Amino acid sequence: MKNPIMPASGTFAEEMAEIIDLNTLGALVTKSVTKSPRMGNKGPRMAETTAGMINAVGIQSKGADALCKNSVPFYAQFASPLIVSISADTAEDFAALAAQVSVPGVDALEVNISCPNLEDDGRSYAMDPHQTHRVISLVRKSTSLPIFAKLTPNANAVADIGLAAEHAGADALVVANTLLAMSINISTRRPSVGNVMGGLSGPCIKPVIVRMVYQTYKKVNIPIIGCGGICSVEDVIEYMLAGASAVQIGTYNFVNPTGMAQIIQDLEEYAIKNGISKITDLVGAVQDDSRDFTGEALAF
Repeated sequence: MKNPIMPASGTFAEEMAEIIDLNTLGALVTKSVTKSPRMGNKGPRMAETTAGMINAVGIQSKGADALCKNSVPFYAQFASPLIVSISADTAEDFAALAAQVSVPGVDALEVNISCPNLEDDGRSYAMDPHQTHRVISLVRKSTSLPIFAKLTPNANAVADIGLAAEHAGADALVVANTLLAMSINISTRRPSVGNVMGGLSGPCIKPVIVRMVYQTYKKVNIPIIGCGGICSVEDVIEYMLAGASAVQIGTYNFVNPTGMAQIIQDLEEYAIKNGISKITDLVGAVQDDSRDFTGEALAF
């Protein structure tokens, strides 16, 4: 990656090439793809809330065949590496899908284990370290591509989940997906989104995710991609100081579709102004009180 800026899955598609130069991005990240086409949830799918939004799209997907036939060749014209996000209902399905989309032109897989797990009463894999270890282990055996495990902030101990993913063979972690949330329209007295609950994103969740990145960085030895509420270069730097090697920008793309390009420019200017020769020198450089958050290693 030429820089640490990339879009968050679900907030980016081919049409963005009409708005910004995709060659400037550190990486390109597809919306989570499923094996077969999916319609997603009924509407309304999005609702604005204080300093953020709730979405309940439901992983609408054209399917893996369409991605390999159309999307991968489209993104091949750009220099930025392509990361394909995958979603499935079972661990075995995750492994099979990973193998299916590990085609030339795909540089890494983002394994969206923050989605429901039908083998565990709908709880996401990333809610439990043992389930996380199981699914990432199977995916690791099915592909030679780098694996990014996308975690959920709805888990009690995200750092332990990240450690389980690392032990299972993940090459990096994405911390994290959206927070489970709900809002109600007081005029209609109905939930604001058709699925009743959805994922909260935007600036309101940033302090929560920064804390999770910080805690996870203290436990794992693989890179962390911070994701949650980034709207400025200051947000990027904060995430990197907490331990993120790169970041994903999501909700801000809806507010300012050219925002990622501006943040990349602002980051370069920040580095020059502050005499930073390598932006990676910022990773984990927060001046804390050196408390030990490492804890004990988990056994699987």
